[in-house]
Amino acid sequence: MSFGHAAPREMQPDSFVFTDENLKKAKQVIAKYPPGRQQSAVMALLDLAQRQHDNWLPTVAMDYIADLLEMPRIRVYEVATFYTMYHLAPVGKWHLQVCTTTPCWLRGSDEVMRAIKDKTGLAGNHRHCHGAEREEFTCEEVECLGACVNAPMLQVNDDYYEDLDYDRTCQLIDALKAGKPPQVGSMTGRQGSQAQAGPTSLQHMREQLETAAKARTAAKAADAAPEAAGEAEAAKPAAKRKPKAAAKPAAEDETASSPVKDKAKAEKHPDEQEKSRPADAPGDPRPNDVPSGSPEGGE
Repeated sequence: MSFGHAAPREMQPDSFVFTDENLKKAKQVIAKYPPGRQQSAVMALLDLAQRQHDNWLPTVAMDYIADLLEMPRIRVYEVATFYTMYHLAPVGKWHLQVCTTTPCWLRGSDEVMRAIKDKTGLAGNHRHCHGAEREEFTCEEVECLGACVNAPMLQVNDDYYEDLDYDRTCQLIDALKAGKPPQVGSMTGRQGSQAQAGPTSLQHMREQLETAAKARTAAKAADAAPEAAGEAEAAKPAAKRKPKAAAKPAAEDETASSPVKDKAKAEKHPDEQEKSRPADAPGDPRPNDVPSGSPEGGE
């Protein structure tokens, strides 16, 4: 049970309807379920109504949700009175829920309760506002909230504050009074639920990851260097760029062949010229090679 019973009649509003924005959200939630199964959305809609109405559920809000989901009102009352996250009476601006189950109790939840009493004047369970005016703080002891590894802990509205002791709880209450709630999570500054002395395992993996990251950074820098040099060269004015050497024309090539050079070479080395001529190529007639039948060769 959350508060055991609904708020007195004089504290109950006369009517309740969703705002246009919340009605749109409610229809989106209902659409997640098949036709005829819309009653499955009851918990989500109760939470939506509670957030709209100063963090508590009046009877008219539960009736409104029952009619919206086409379900008996008693079924909505059963859900709302079973789960402690639903408040059936007004709660303070800062609703404090102190876990007092075994892990938190062994770690000092009694000191958390003592700090709350000293700072707010609330002794024990002060679950809902008693007057017409909304109070700044309400407090209740609750069962396990699932943060045993960082015990003791305290839930403030939707947020968890962990690793508490008397002094840290006093500091938290002072910050809430000033309207400046601190960062949620561990009040000792540790990350998640790591050991208070810092990480003690898998240290070699951290070194390997850091080395690999440095290697990737160096490789990227090396790849980017030629591109940067090319961009810098392209950005220079055309007049300042060094012109590239033009290729020599074929006529100026020292190794190129020409008729004049070939004749000079043949006159200088006739034997080589003869050797280089193919065997079946006709050569210059020699004196002894006069054909027969010619006037000079006789018969």
